[in-house]
Amino acid sequence: MYYTYMLRCSDNSIYTGMTNNLEKRINEHLSKDKNGAKYTKSHNAIKLEIAWKSKEKSLACKLEYYIKTLNKQQKENLICGEKLVTYLKGKVDCRRYKKI
Repeated sequence: MYYTYMLRCSDNSIYTGMTNNLEKRINEHLSKDKNGAKYTKSHNAIKLEIAWKSKEKSLACKLEYYIKTLNKQQKENLICGEKLVTYLKGKVDCRRYKKI
């Protein structure tokens, strides 16, 4: 299983990433582990906001890419429950992702 996720940082920015081990990766971000992302180290990741799982790495990568193209308000809307299809219809097959 692969995961695409969004983290909230202390400056209210949103970091988007993907992994095959969600719990481990989130802990790396939150603890500022040497394996965590440079962005979350400097922006102080504080919590996981939302995540989607998919069966293939390529799907998770594609979702990560397209979420990163969204503006801040659209990302906030996804966190608040808006469906992926609202912003990503025609870019990804939204049925292949399950919100967790």
